[in-house]
Amino acid sequence: MISFKLIGGLFLTVILASASVISFFTDKNYVNVFYENKGNMQSPSRDAIMYKQKTTADTSAPDSSRFTHMMLAQGLDEPMEMAILPNLDVVIVERKGAVKLYNEKEKQIKTIAHFNVFSGIEDGMLGVAVDPDFDKNHWIYFYYGVGGNKNVSNLERYEMVGGQINMASKKVLLEIPTQRTYCCHSAGYLTFGADGLLYLSTGDNTNAEEIEGHNPTDERPGRQLSDGQGTTANSKDYRGKILRIKPEPDGTYSIPDGNLFPKDGSVGHPEIYVMGCRNPFRMSVDPKNNFVYWGDVGPDTNVPAEENFLSYDEINQARKPGFFGYPYFLGNNEGFPKYDFETKKEGSKQYPLHPFNNSPNNTGVKNLPPAQPAMIWYGKGESKRWPMVGKGGASAMAGPVYYSDLYPNAKYKLPAYYDGKLFIYEWIRKWIMAVTLDKDGNYVSMEPFLPYLKVVAPMDMKIAPDGAIYMLAYGTNWFAKNTDAGLIRVEYSEGNRNPIADIQIDKQYGAAPMTVLLSAEKSKDYDPGDQLTFEWKIGTKKLTGQKVKYVFTKTGIYDISLTVSDSQDGKGVATAQIKVGNTPPVVSVTSTDNKSFYWDNTAFDYKINIKDAEDKVIDKSRVTASFNYLAFGKDLASALSGASHGNIKYAATEKLYASLDCKACHTMDTKSIGPALKEIAKRYTGKEGTDHKLADKIIKGGSGSWGTYPMPPHMDLPEKDAIEIARYILSLGEQKKQLPLSGSFKLTEHIGQGKEGAYVLQAGYTDKGAIGIEPLKSSSHLVLRNPLVQMEDYEEGSANVFIATLNTGYVSSIWGRNGRYVSFKQIDFTHIKKIKIRLQEQGAGGLIKVRQGSDKGAVIGRLSVKAGQPKDVKTDWKEYEISLKPTTGIHDLYFTFSNPDKNKTGLFFLDWIYFEKL
Repeated sequence: MISFKLIGGLFLTVILASASVISFFTDKNYVNVFYENKGNMQSPSRDAIMYKQKTTADTSAPDSSRFTHMMLAQGLDEPMEMAILPNLDVVIVERKGAVKLYNEKEKQIKTIAHFNVFSGIEDGMLGVAVDPDFDKNHWIYFYYGVGGNKNVSNLERYEMVGGQINMASKKVLLEIPTQRTYCCHSAGYLTFGADGLLYLSTGDNTNAEEIEGHNPTDERPGRQLSDGQGTTANSKDYRGKILRIKPEPDGTYSIPDGNLFPKDGSVGHPEIYVMGCRNPFRMSVDPKNNFVYWGDVGPDTNVPAEENFLSYDEINQARKPGFFGYPYFLGNNEGFPKYDFETKKEGSKQYPLHPFNNSPNNTGVKNLPPAQPAMIWYGKGESKRWPMVGKGGASAMAGPVYYSDLYPNAKYKLPAYYDGKLFIYEWIRKWIMAVTLDKDGNYVSMEPFLPYLKVVAPMDMKIAPDGAIYMLAYGTNWFAKNTDAGLIRVEYSEGNRNPIADIQIDKQYGAAPMTVLLSAEKSKDYDPGDQLTFEWKIGTKKLTGQKVKYVFTKTGIYDISLTVSDSQDGKGVATAQIKVGNTPPVVSVTSTDNKSFYWDNTAFDYKINIKDAEDKVIDKSRVTASFNYLAFGKDLASALSGASHGNIKYAATEKLYASLDCKACHTMDTKSIGPALKEIAKRYTGKEGTDHKLADKIIKGGSGSWGTYPMPPHMDLPEKDAIEIARYILSLGEQKKQLPLSGSFKLTEHIGQGKEGAYVLQAGYTDKGAIGIEPLKSSSHLVLRNPLVQMEDYEEGSANVFIATLNTGYVSSIWGRNGRYVSFKQIDFTHIKKIKIRLQEQGAGGLIKVRQGSDKGAVIGRLSVKAGQPKDVKTDWKEYEISLKPTTGIHDLYFTFSNPDKNKTGLFFLDWIYFEKL
């Protein structure tokens, strides 16, 4: 696993061979910046010129419609790394020890091995790579925390033949001692270079919690596990490094030329290629020049830096072996002051060209190689220079460098536009960038790559032999098996574009036997004239057709794949799951009173009806029901669309919370990287002033309250929003008064509160689950709004709206014109026999007809409006009543406007309608 800091901005430094020159880069759709190169480093010029953001697209970039993406497998359990075999089968390792194989031909995934791993903290099964000569030697390599009492992580080799791993063929290449007392940082990525050398990244394995807002350099006795100087800055320790070795046929390895230290180990471990890393989580090796790129996940500190705090994530480039600064430097070699954890005083910073390690926990050399700056780095707030990286949670990853000529006959290779570009991606922010480098490897620019593709926590990115891009999505929650975790394939089509497969299912859950309609109707092809064919695969059974019906006769979880093929042999794939054995509950709310409106001092009766096929007896403890008055009735639909937990009055705040990066650390009910929201509520609810205290922590961040991971700051969040979020979280711990399944309310809370509010009755039921299928929840709600409805709030129609201004006396209205109409949806006519309407006789006059169902539906009421011209448009309004024919039930209500003289266009103005209760 990984740890990370939250929020981000970004800077730049690049090693250059040239003397002082001025370079200019253009980031498509973003800000243009000048940079000045001086000596060996490229740094932002103090006179940088900030230009407006571009609004025109770069025509040389490929059309996004030529990319198609598909989820090949889903529901993985913490996928960490993948290895793509020559036949396009994919080996995936999961952190808890499972090794899975996706069969490209069969479009199926299965578990082929399970290792005994230590999966505590961030450890577990972390890395996998196949040998460059896999077709001949069948070797596959794994890196994982070994289960048991011995605190080590092993790099091991096995034979894999016919989709099976021969566990008896095990060869241990390298055993790395670790500590398992404190979290964090395991890294553990494996990759081969074009030269056949194997690279392994390791994290600093250092206590990330008790650092008091500084870098982990605690030299006090007994605190060695909190001192990164004993790991990442230690030449005689494997942790916090990138190792480079040459595997040998007998299961050992040799040291290649050109590593950081001599082969005899006299100065440091000879396997070390790069040192001074914190958590080099994802890396790649340029296949042409062997430059090494990696994303290093940075710390959370309170040390001031050029922008905000010295808490950068980095994208690094190593053209040769070196020391990359941590724990003494970050970013452009910005230094940490020496912090005395005993006296709590700060000292001086180190000099990047001559760093030294005098820690008593250092067992290696004291004089370290010169610190190398990062190529790209970004911190907590929005970057002034590179706004495209955004802000919020951050976990920087480095993907492959692409060259089209390495895939000469590949069907799905990327266009030459991406030649020499480095792909980087963000685990938290969910973006992918293509970084342009010049011929010497210097940074030039970056631009979004497939911005519409929002991979949920992208965990790995590789290019397959056929040119397609494969990605792993870790999914929403930390340390969990996520339904949105999976294997993704992205294809580019130069000529004929692949179809985009799309599966529509009429029901995903139900009891056996269960008939399901599978539809591919929403699948599409961007090339005109292509004839599409459709093949469905359910287990071992194959079906054809755009629509198919299938009867699932047995309970279980079924993986479904759809392959859409065009006439040019282009293919698109989509997957889905059907779960047979548990039927969703059916929840409804009924009433004998009007279910659309409320009136002063009236009663409202209700009944909640719940049915569940498997839960024959409804468990009342699994029912949720609430009745609340909300002051923001006009925005109720939007709020309800995002509200699923807690008090409905915080529905809008819940949507705000969901829009932030909070979900990267917190879930509702279970511990993730941070505490569950309900646990926070349980601890703090009922304590005076807690809302402001929590809001302060949300804004400023903190650590130590809930374990090993720091709470990052949200400095840009307005205080009032932070307070509302705190109150929303606290509301989750309130003891809710459970409504009975039937009853009555007197509607009085709205009196004196204006006309915008609404009453909301919500009911839900979560069943008990059945036959291995998870519990399912269904809900229903009923909304009562004010019976005075503004005409400009119509839901469908063709009338012009006139906005309130000083000239109209601040009255908004609609213009009744000949042949126009407006409608209001799903109106309950119970106890309604009349409608009052407020209008202004300004124009030719005409007829208002009240219709049921459509603008041509049955007329249930009418009003003739005289021609006229008001003396004062601000005040000259009149009210009329329209009697309605007896009508029952819920219907769409239409108002149509007409005049016998078709040439008379402007008839009258309408302000509001009022539904009168008998």
